[in-house]
Amino acid sequence: MCFHSKQSKSAQELKNRFKATIENETLYQPGIYNGFQFPKTPVITNKKSDTIQFFNWGLIPFWAKDDSLRKNTLNARIETIYEKPSFKDAINNRCLVLADGFYEWQWLDEKGKQKQKYELTLPHNELFAFAGLYSEWTNKTTGEIQNTYTLLTTAANEQMSKIHNTKKRMPILVAADSELAWLNGQELQMQNHKLIATKS
Repeated sequence: MCFHSKQSKSAQELKNRFKATIENETLYQPGIYNGFQFPKTPVITNKKSDTIQFFNWGLIPFWAKDDSLRKNTLNARIETIYEKPSFKDAINNRCLVLADGFYEWQWLDEKGKQKQKYELTLPHNELFAFAGLYSEWTNKTTGEIQNTYTLLTTAANEQMSKIHNTKKRMPILVAADSELAWLNGQELQMQNHKLIATKS
């Protein structure tokens, strides 16, 4: 699974790489994101593929009574998104979640009392996009509309199985030349990205 990501690039670098404008640049805060804090991070959706927006990590389905579900929807297994109530209504709401790294912990003993943290990046620390789904939820109490997303995960490849050696899952990184195809509803072509793993 993936609960911690990194975005260290400037707003201009994001705009250049994804050929998009930023809707509200004052919301952009580079840094390390902890999913359990439900941060606003940069995304591009299939409805506005030329615009970088900021959505909260942790998908809240439109039918949810409150936001308590989001701690369980930081990730979505791609194998079950058509079955899970939290995700099946959002399968046509595709997004790219913009990042330049993520973090996983390798268990060094059977119970996970000792762990080694790894930072995973592409070569040269280049920008990339996770495959995601998003949802628009209206807070029944305040009337506020909140845009939220989940990261899609898949079975870990050989490299990630050694690092994320308990759950053996990994987030799906979309190849740069497939990003628009993913947003436009085409089948996701799994890529075996060579990640740079750094102990941190």
